[in-house]
Amino acid sequence: MRSTRFSGPFNRRSWLAALAGSMALPSLAGATTRPEITLRFSHVVAEETPKGLAANRFKVLVEQRSGHRIGVQVYPNAQLYGDHDEMQALQLGAVDLVAPSLSKFGRIGLPEFELFDLPFLFDDLNAVRRITLGPLGKKLLQGLSRQGLVGLGFFDNGFKQMSANRPLLELKDFAGLRMRVQASRVIAAQMRALGARPVTLPFSETRRALAAGVVDGTENPVSNFWTQAMHEVQTDLSLTEHGYLGYAVVTNQRFWQHLQPDDRALINQALQESLAFANQIADTQNDRALQALRQAGTTRIHHLGVDQRARLRQAVQPVQQQLADRIGPRWMSDLEQALRQA
Repeated sequence: MRSTRFSGPFNRRSWLAALAGSMALPSLAGATTRPEITLRFSHVVAEETPKGLAANRFKVLVEQRSGHRIGVQVYPNAQLYGDHDEMQALQLGAVDLVAPSLSKFGRIGLPEFELFDLPFLFDDLNAVRRITLGPLGKKLLQGLSRQGLVGLGFFDNGFKQMSANRPLLELKDFAGLRMRVQASRVIAAQMRALGARPVTLPFSETRRALAAGVVDGTENPVSNFWTQAMHEVQTDLSLTEHGYLGYAVVTNQRFWQHLQPDDRALINQALQESLAFANQIADTQNDRALQALRQAGTTRIHHLGVDQRARLRQAVQPVQQQLADRIGPRWMSDLEQALRQA
């Protein structure tokens, strides 16, 4: 089948040019000094996604502000480590920064982060940020010290949509489907509640698994769906907006403490600006990707009706109680209180 990825007016060159223009950062030409410190930043998605753009912006800011005394090497698309091993690589000191999805923290002994995986929890990104930018978010990041990690901040990739080779709008549509999920007990429980069979796979292997029929469908923000060319192997995308996908940037505690205070401050400031940038463009990039998908014409796009959304939401309600039983009622109480705040 002829590839349609980045074809037509939304080809890869114009896509990257538009993103580069939105970043509006000065040129790095002429920078030849060998850095005294090099930060290795590994992530698993494409450079054109909010995470990829934030990582590249961080590199530029750190190198410029340090006079290239501090360098940043960014490794996108799981070039170094994938979903299953990036956290271990960070704990072992094989990399210095990673930005895993919040689902990844549950399996290293921090199940409270699975709050973010609850389906149909957040009405919009403002609701998400009442958590990530508030006291509960700070408490979650502080808890990373239990695993020898330092949490530096949260950022968004927007809301997830369901894809398969048929529309996914009613409970019956999910029956028996093998749906790729990340390693999250909450997301696996969500799929079972919908009648599907969850299959845990690394993100980097998802497109290949879809093409080979190992799995029938998956969930992703539209920017990930487009940049990974999943539209070439999935005929239908249903705009369910059922779940949030966010990330936390974390570093190794030993590495962080080894840095001089001034360097920590410079790195942290550059990172906070980069995360704010990622949050600003998350919706924009998903909208761009959806427009590109429409123009590619390979995937039917479906909108969930109000009643359809209500029925799916009702079906997954037991997942919230399962998580409360596992992490304790206090976390759920704090979450509900934060969401009620204006």
